[in-house]
Amino acid sequence: MRLDGIYVVAKREYLQRIKTKGFWLGTLILPLFAAAMTVVPGLLITKTQASQTIVIVDETGQVGRELMARLAARDGETPKGGDKRGMGMDESRMARFDAKLQKPAADRAAQRADLDRRVREKEIDAWAWIGRGVYQEAPVEYHARSVSNIFTQDALEDDLSWVVRRARLEEAGIDPQRVDEMNRRVRLKTERVSEEGSRAEGGFGGMLFAMVLFFILYISILMWGQQIMNGVLEEKGSRVIEVVLSAIRPFELMMGKLIGICLVGLTQITIWLGTLGVLTAPGILASMAFMPKGATLPTLTFGMAFHFGLLFILGFFAFATIYAAIGASFNNLQEAQQAASVAIIFVIVPALVLYPVMNDPNSTMSVVLSLIPLFTPLLMPLRIAIEMPPLWQLLLAYALTLGFVWGMVWLCARIYRVGILMYGKKPTFQEIVRWVRYA
Repeated sequence: MRLDGIYVVAKREYLQRIKTKGFWLGTLILPLFAAAMTVVPGLLITKTQASQTIVIVDETGQVGRELMARLAARDGETPKGGDKRGMGMDESRMARFDAKLQKPAADRAAQRADLDRRVREKEIDAWAWIGRGVYQEAPVEYHARSVSNIFTQDALEDDLSWVVRRARLEEAGIDPQRVDEMNRRVRLKTERVSEEGSRAEGGFGGMLFAMVLFFILYISILMWGQQIMNGVLEEKGSRVIEVVLSAIRPFELMMGKLIGICLVGLTQITIWLGTLGVLTAPGILASMAFMPKGATLPTLTFGMAFHFGLLFILGFFAFATIYAAIGASFNNLQEAQQAASVAIIFVIVPALVLYPVMNDPNSTMSVVLSLIPLFTPLLMPLRIAIEMPPLWQLLLAYALTLGFVWGMVWLCARIYRVGILMYGKKPTFQEIVRWVRYA
């Protein structure tokens, strides 16, 4: 095996792919999508906040006043009773009311007709009639030009329910404020125990970081494995490979392609992680201002970064050799993709067990699955990000994965040696076995 031949092929693969528009387009799409998902929803909420002019007619003489105070709180005023429950929730941000309170007139039918007229002439957007039966769960009438504004209706229903619930408690001689205090949610103060000692740390932050690592590896392996298969098929279809093989061995050619495309994948993932750091930096700095005293954010240590990079490389080689063997065995992309669906199963299975592994990274299922070579590159980084596994598990995972990669490289090289020169009909499984046996 000549290292200079592998170097030449790897350099050619890396420079050829990294200079293409497709590479930079694919690299920038994910950061742009992440930026859009971070910024656009907030902008849409502020720009599409519904402001509704509504008239409230109250027969009870109490619910209407309390509801007016509650609706006014959506404009930043403190609601009566000092309760800010619901403020800052999505429905509160998406709905705002300019409410006016009316007393019921002697002629109720005429008053309703006049309110309908004002709605039709667009003087007001809607009107609500609160009957005396509201305490007995009678519905509140809501009349508007459109009743498809479900977010606005949900916000109004929530505030009405809050006001009526407090009125019912007061009527029963129960202090609503006391009930709120007794129903207050109990929160856990989480502290992570490690060799360095216990420290306060939110579980959601570590879980989110683990999920980001998982999906970056998931996308990269899936994407660049396909690139290997397509590259082999392109060379085989153009017959360039016949000329190349006169100067370099099939094993050296395959290793060069794997290393070159792996470096392209690492370049892309580095750009993604850098962009992710830039996008999340403002949110991290803002969250630090509201963290409890002594709490710390999940950190990316050198050990975690080392394991992540090494497992990415092993995972890439494990799946890339499979895709390269598929590309060398078949004659066109359609035939190859049918066989590649088998390899995709090994990428999908870790996604199916994502949440059980995150919830209990040291369970028997999590440990066993993370030691299976094709699952190790996806599940082991997930466990490492949440809680560092024992050293023996890491060493065993690396040994099994390296052994699998070495065996697949050997197997793929033998298929590659014969398959890249075979044209014509679609090969059967028995024929591929004969290629491996006699190569």
